[in-house]
Amino acid sequence: MMIDVLKQACRQVYVRTRGLAGTARASKQMGRGAGGDLSRKIDLLAEKTVIDIILKHGIDATVIGEECGMIEGRGGGYVVMDAIDGTTNAIRGIPFYCCSIAFAIDFQLSAITDAAIIDLARGELYYASKGKGSFLNGKRISAKKESPPDPTIGINISGIKPSVVNRLAPIIAATDHTRQFGANALEMCFLARGHLDAYVDLRDKIRPTDIAAGYLIAKEAGAKVYSAAGSDLESDLDVKKRLSYVAVANDGMRNRLASLF
Repeated sequence: MMIDVLKQACRQVYVRTRGLAGTARASKQMGRGAGGDLSRKIDLLAEKTVIDIILKHGIDATVIGEECGMIEGRGGGYVVMDAIDGTTNAIRGIPFYCCSIAFAIDFQLSAITDAAIIDLARGELYYASKGKGSFLNGKRISAKKESPPDPTIGINISGIKPSVVNRLAPIIAATDHTRQFGANALEMCFLARGHLDAYVDLRDKIRPTDIAAGYLIAKEAGAKVYSAAGSDLESDLDVKKRLSYVAVANDGMRNRLASLF
């Protein structure tokens, strides 16, 4: 099954990168990846590990990665990955970064059928298959069905434009607890397991590779993911695409945020 291959790839990345975070070797610059950011040694090691596992199982899908770009396959489908999401955390030794891998049967977010994300600092493995729910280390997880009066909201503000700060100001002012940890995919998992009530990224900077796996895990946990305009989030899977999105645990949280925009 495809989900088993993705889980194996995540586990192998965990094994091969363990002890590397925070070292000079991890942070060594290796040029720029297809997504435009600096590639680090740890990024390339993790990405190669995923590709090796995919090939080992005879999967000839098109691979889309932040470092490698698009590697055309002949077998149909797309493997979409950010082999190290949260690279800055990883190279500085901050224990919040992950490997994020998804499989899609077509070239769009809504076509993702399987996803796996491993927390590379803790070894916790999140995964989901379409229509089958979301799991953490074999135990089913779910987003909060009702949010508390004092919700905790993740808001990504890295490199944000002043105009977007103004748009977010009412939410920040009205929220007792805001968080930014530095890895969107893992933060989507925190939403899926009930640690966060919402996650907001309106920077038009996030790539489909960053959120492909988190998108399915969050949705299968009962959360909902919207575009900045309020429609269900949809996008092609091009590594050069840039997105904004809002993910919420429940309709009550969506209505609360909508009243503040």
